[in-house]
This record gives sequence, C-alpha cells and structure tokens, in this order.
Amino acid sequence: MIAQLLPLLAAVPVMAAALTAILPWRLPGRALALAVPAITAATGLGLLAHHRTTPVEVAHVGGFLPGVAIPIVSDAFTAIMLVATGVVATLALLFADLTGEFARSRYFAPLALLLLAGANGALLTGDLFNLFVFVEVMLLPSYALIAMTGGWRRLGIGRLFVVVNLLTSTLLLAGVGFVYATAGAVNIAALAGAATEDGRVAAALGVVIMALCIKAGAVPVHGWLPRSYPGTSAGVMALFSALHTKVALYAVIRIWATAFDLDPAWGRVLLVVALVTVMWGAIASVAPTLGREVLAWQMVSGVGVILAALTVAPPVGEAGGGAGPGGAIVYMVHHMVTIGALVMLLGAAEHVYGTGRLDRLSGLWHRERPLAVLLVVAIAALVGLPPTSGLTGKLEVLLASVATGGGWGVATIVVVLVGSLVGLVAMIRLWREAMWGAPMTRYRPLDAEGRRTGWTGLDDEVRVPARLLLPAGLLCALSVALFLGYGAVAPEVDRAVAGLIDTSGYVDAVLGGGGAGGGEALTETTVGGAR
Repeated sequence: MIAQLLPLLAAVPVMAAALTAILPWRLPGRALALAVPAITAATGLGLLAHHRTTPVEVAHVGGFLPGVAIPIVSDAFTAIMLVATGVVATLALLFADLTGEFARSRYFAPLALLLLAGANGALLTGDLFNLFVFVEVMLLPSYALIAMTGGWRRLGIGRLFVVVNLLTSTLLLAGVGFVYATAGAVNIAALAGAATEDGRVAAALGVVIMALCIKAGAVPVHGWLPRSYPGTSAGVMALFSALHTKVALYAVIRIWATAFDLDPAWGRVLLVVALVTVMWGAIASVAPTLGREVLAWQMVSGVGVILAALTVAPPVGEAGGGAGPGGAIVYMVHHMVTIGALVMLLGAAEHVYGTGRLDRLSGLWHRERPLAVLLVVAIAALVGLPPTSGLTGKLEVLLASVATGGGWGVATIVVVLVGSLVGLVAMIRLWREAMWGAPMTRYRPLDAEGRRTGWTGLDDEVRVPARLLLPAGLLCALSVALFLGYGAVAPEVDRAVAGLIDTSGYVDAVLGGGGAGGGEALTETTVGGAR
C-alpha cells in the first residue's frame, strides 16, 4: 500500500500547481505552496521509520513488468533527502512569502510547486531516462522564477542559466542513450555492477555523471552557478540551493553506488575534479562584493567536498568502506541547511536596506543584533565549528579520507582543511564589512508597490523584522540540533549507507526478486538486440 502512494509525492505538487494557477485567489496558492513541501518532509520522516523494517519500497507505474515499468523507489537514502529538501524548501518559500514574492506574482506559487514536483520525482525515480525527465521538470519553472525575481540583471543571468542547462540536458540525454546502447537498459537496478564489468558501460555512465556534475556546479563548468544564483531573489536562491545542485549530487551518489559499486579505482578522475572544486570555490569566495555571491562560491566549494567524500573512500569490504557515502550524505544535508540559512539572513538585510553589496552594508552588529547572532551560528556551521552540523559533516568527510590512507587520503584531508580555512577568511571578510564599521546612513526603501526607490536617509526605526529572521533561525536551530542529537540521526544514515554498499536489496525489490542476475536476464530477453 505504501509503495503505491509513492508516485503521489510527484503528482500532488503538480496538481497543487495547476490548482494555484487556476484559482483567482492568492491565499490558497500561498497555503498550498507552504503545505506541500511540509507534507513532503513529513512523508520523508514516515518513510524513514518505515524503512527500519522494510528497506526498499517500489511502485511499478503502469503495472508493467519489473525492469520495463517506470520504477518509483524509496529507501533510507531517498527518505533522508525527502526530509531535507522538504524542510529547506518549506522555509525558503516561507521567506519568499514574507518578502512579498507571492504578492508580486500570482504564478510564483505554481512555479515553485512544479519545481518541487520535479525534485521529488528525481529523488524517487529508479530509471535514468525518467531522471532526465524529472530534471527537466525542475528546470522549466526555474527559468521563469529567475526571469520574474531578482534585480535588473535577472534577464541576462536567465539567458546564461537557460543556455548552460539546455546544453547540459542535451549531454545528459545523450549519455542516457549511450547507456541504453551499451547496456541494453536504463533501469538503475538493472545496471548494478555493470560499469565494473564493461568499460563501454562505464564510459556511457561517465557521460551521465559528467552532465550531473555540471548541473551540480563542479569545476570546470561551474561559472554559471555563482553568476546566476545571486541575480535572483534571496528566497529563490535558497530554494535553488536546496533542490537543484543537491538533486544532481543525489543522482551521482545513486549511480556511483549501484553501477560502479563505489569502486575508488573508477573515481580518481572525479576525485581530482572534486578537490579542485573545493579549492576553486573557496578561493573565489574571498573576492566578491555581493554577499550572496560569496555564498554562491561557497556552494561550489561544498559540491566539491561532497564529491570528494564519495570518491575517496576505500573499496567496499575493507575497513572504512562505508565512510565515503556516509560523509557525503551527512555533509550534503548540512550544506543544504547551512547555505539556506545564510542566504536568507543576508536576504533579510538586503530586503530591508535595499542592497546586498558588502561595501554598502556596515554597522549591522550594533543595529541588527538578532540577525548578527544568527549569522555567527550559520558561519560557524559553514566553516565546521561546534556546536553545529558543520563539525559533524567535516569530521565524517575527514574520517573517510583517513580510512583511505595513502596519498589520496592525505590530499583530500589537506584540501578540505585548507578549503575550510580559506572559507573562514571569506566569512571574516563578509562579517567585517557588513557587521562592523561605521553605522549606515542611507538605504533604499520599498514604495507602496514593492519597488525600490532612490537612496534616502536611514531612520533609527528601520530594522529587520523578526518574522524575516524566523526561517533562517529555524535552520540555524536545526543545524545545532543535528550536532547535539547526531546520535539519533546516525542510525538513519547508517541504514542509508548500508543500502548503498549492498545494493542487492535495492536490485531485488526493483527487478521483482531477480537480483542483479535477474535484471540482466530480463534485459537480454526484452532489449537484447541493443546489446
């Protein structure tokens, strides 16, 4: 029964989006836009509890044979991601509502719901072609959200976002075609271990992973992310940071675990890319004048840390073999929470004072003490200081590197630690320019229609309202809770890691009990001509 309800996680947001687009009233749209991601998070929590006794649930859409039907699959890893995306998306949309995004456009809510539908579908699908489809469902509303929010640069960065993602989607689709041509299937379970047995399949899946890494913002095709995300509104940037890059990273982890068996011999190229990404993003975050651009570069660096944790770990079966996926999962959840909080904190100041430039913000420590305190917590989480989830995430990544040993492990440890130190320098610069210094004397207020006026004198009564700090404050509290209560979270992560290390349960559930061999037999009988 539970398995048959899984497709609703993608279908309900689509139906809610249609409803909000049709109804002439704004209130139902706002309510649905906040309720649907909250329901996603609650459903993810329920699935986490369910997977303690039932590791994998599968719905074969359309009732076709396993291996032919579109599989909608949930395991502990999927459930963790549903919880994380649901929580951050709910708070990001709440922040967008509080800053007036819903009031400025009646189509903001349906577009956000379509984005959530694509994200949920991409997390649940067990098929590479339908992964491509759901990624495109995510991208289509994203184009409109960029065009309708943010500053005067939004149309230019919108073109960049569209061009890069269209080309990357073409590459992803070509990769899926190559996989079908070489393996005779695009069902992820049917591809279990295929990359380690056939170099042609490995090369085809390499194209898929390359496209997903571009969508995640990994070096060398990363520049679109720090150029486009800060040009949107803070609410949309927080939403994108929780969904776009993390869904791509989720897919990389799933493919790497299932098709490549977490074999580090295949991952050295990806590890080099990851380490360069860590340092490139960290160093580049020191220079920007826009606060949210600093955070966008830190997003790039975080993508590298997640990929490094995944690919540096020792082979499965050796001591510490599960440390890599565990570090990647913990750090990815931490990064979603932390970047979302930082974006919304800077976005709150930007909304009130009319600028996000660090050279035009000063003295907020004395003027905005609640915002400053929350910013301290979020910065501590980003660089990996206690008592926040950042320390837990960094320790998990370092443990994976220590378990590897040798030159690769040492290189990963050094790069992650140096990247954290450089990130701390970037955050100190952000703090110094925005929080310290002389008190601000000018700002750009909003007029009655929600548009920015010219610079005017700053009154003492102008303050960031507490309601704007609520979403980021909840994420900061969640970061601290993940550190203090990690003992309760660790078993769920361990279950997710166990499912990634031993994929036989996933394969058996998706292919109807045939296991990896049954999947291969099914492939031979159904599409053997392609082989």
